[in-house]
Amino acid sequence: VQLVESGGGLVQPGGSLRLSCEASGNIFSINIMGWYRQAPGKQRELVATITSISGRTNYADSVKGRFTISRDNAKNTVYLQMNSLKPEDAAVYYCNIRGEEYYGGRIGPFDSWGQGTQVTVSS
Repeated sequence: VQLVESGGGLVQPGGSLRLSCEASGNIFSINIMGWYRQAPGKQRELVATITSISGRTNYADSVKGRFTISRDNAKNTVYLQMNSLKPEDAAVYYCNIRGEEYYGGRIGPFDSWGQGTQVTVSS
């Protein structure tokens, strides 16, 4: 299963960006979708996750109230709306999608990552 991200870029502090991540391939089902980020010199960290069926969300404390994760199951796409961006939000953002895929006539798990999209917050 392949993931393609889009929507990163340069924004001023207080601005907004919307990231998208679309999954394609022999997808049988999707269980959970999420966004992670990695700043220079730091470990990759969880930003937000959303379950595919119930839509239950989970956010890092640092982004609660500012970021919103959503999904479009028909399009196998997950979004991250980022508002009130701060310089400390600058990082490469990666999407992650986990589920089951058709493989060799069987159904097995997949755990795929996007290529990463740069978010820069600077005046």
